[in-house]
Amino acid sequence: MDTKKRITFVINPRAGTQKKDELPQLISQQLDHSRFDAELCFTEYAGHAAEIARQRAADGTDIVVAVGGDGTVNEVARSLVHTQTALGIIPCGSGNGLARHLCIPIDQRKALQLINECRIESFDYGLINGLPFFCTCGMGFDAFISLKFAEAGKRGPITYIENVLKEGLRYRPETYEIVDENGTTCHRAFLIACANASQYGNNAYIAPGATMKDGQMDVIIMEPFDALEAPQIAASLFMKTLGTNSKIKTFRARSIHIRRSQPGAIHYDGDPIMTGTDIDVSIEHLGIRIITNPNATEDKAQPSQILNAFSDFFNNINNVREDLRDDLEKGGRKIQAINKVLLRMLRS
Repeated sequence: MDTKKRITFVINPRAGTQKKDELPQLISQQLDHSRFDAELCFTEYAGHAAEIARQRAADGTDIVVAVGGDGTVNEVARSLVHTQTALGIIPCGSGNGLARHLCIPIDQRKALQLINECRIESFDYGLINGLPFFCTCGMGFDAFISLKFAEAGKRGPITYIENVLKEGLRYRPETYEIVDENGTTCHRAFLIACANASQYGNNAYIAPGATMKDGQMDVIIMEPFDALEAPQIAASLFMKTLGTNSKIKTFRARSIHIRRSQPGAIHYDGDPIMTGTDIDVSIEHLGIRIITNPNATEDKAQPSQILNAFSDFFNNINNVREDLRDDLEKGGRKIQAINKVLLRMLRS
């Protein structure tokens, strides 16, 4: 008879918006105890998940499961890189970007079924100034919004969208110099994102074609745009059509060096940190082992009711584009009014 695998569930009780009181019982009921000897650990402070995972990898635990959002997944995963300990994920966060990219079910029972199947594959991960990321990292507006989101006190996609709508019109683009294997280019950009996986979370696809096995990252440069163009760009994130927008420039690279005009925020998997003007981003090929979905298929779900409502508002903006261009002051007021209506709709 095969030896049982040792598995540790690292549970962040504060992640996301879902209650986790019933998780221990659910794990006890759903886990295949003929295959696993299980341990449950609850995190008590920031960085605790990383500490637990590092200890379990050192003592040869076979699997450490991150039970939480992208921040918890990042903490656990960064302690498991280049070890034989595999990462499992039970997504309980507000975005769940890596879980969605890997087609790991948001339903906790189904996620536990995948753990029971225990199919493990190796995937790429990234480094930004030495900090590991598994989905995306970046600078500019998305790092700025990550700071706002972290300060908001509330979680969930509505809080994120509220911050985007409130802050987007006030954000000022920066100038970036990018060096890769093909030379040096200079860009004035709203944001620069480096994607190991396809999305930020909540099915917002910053790099729809990204794969975690090719040894490269997708680099997305979003050029400055006006308030009238912002809704189209936002909608295209959810519709997987961002690359068709003329304001978006993309390329792939194994590593890049970025120099920007001033210090500021960067983010790694949505976790913001302040840093200087020089930024190095690279991909580590097949450096993390993850329990994956053997039956993974592309998510063909229809857009949610919220996204349909967004699209209706975005179409309305396009219908009055020329009128707004005739009077920029009036246009600014109208865009702000539409934003207020969107916020009321999201909260309802």
